[in-house]
Amino acid sequence: MENITPAQSKNGRKSLAQKFIQIDMTPMVDLGFLLITFFILATNFLQPNVMDLGLPAKEDIPTGNEIKDKNQVTFILGENDQVYYHQSNANDLQSKGLLKTYFEDLNISKIIAEAKKNAPNPEKFTVIIKPTDEANYKNFVDILDDIAITQTERYGIADLKPWEEKVYEQQIR
Repeated sequence: MENITPAQSKNGRKSLAQKFIQIDMTPMVDLGFLLITFFILATNFLQPNVMDLGLPAKEDIPTGNEIKDKNQVTFILGENDQVYYHQSNANDLQSKGLLKTYFEDLNISKIIAEAKKNAPNPEKFTVIIKPTDEANYKNFVDILDDIAITQTERYGIADLKPWEEKVYEQQIR
């Protein structure tokens, strides 16, 4: 039988004495937390997307209605991307009804441009937007884009008048 020395193994090779290496991870964890803290404090959080409406400066409100029926176009935003519009007063609207269009192929821009061209006072031509409860925000932004395309500087956002709401309800049924 052979004598095996502690430095040799059974097959004649020298074996290294196994040492357990222990690494202190405390500084690495500290560095990790410092980096996480730095990135949290240095990061810009998501800013809310806001749309600038470009509201006019405060002025004295003129007395009387300076927006004539043919010098404006009113858009009523409905559900399912439907848009109704008119250029009339209460009496005319109840007899004629609302005209209907959709948000495709720049229809709104064409309507605004045509109404602006036929307006008696084009520099005071106004677009009035009246969203219903069924309208969505995307349609509202789309109509504001169409107003910008036609370079119309005067526009307003209002609620439906009772006579418009009555005609609108009759029209969508």
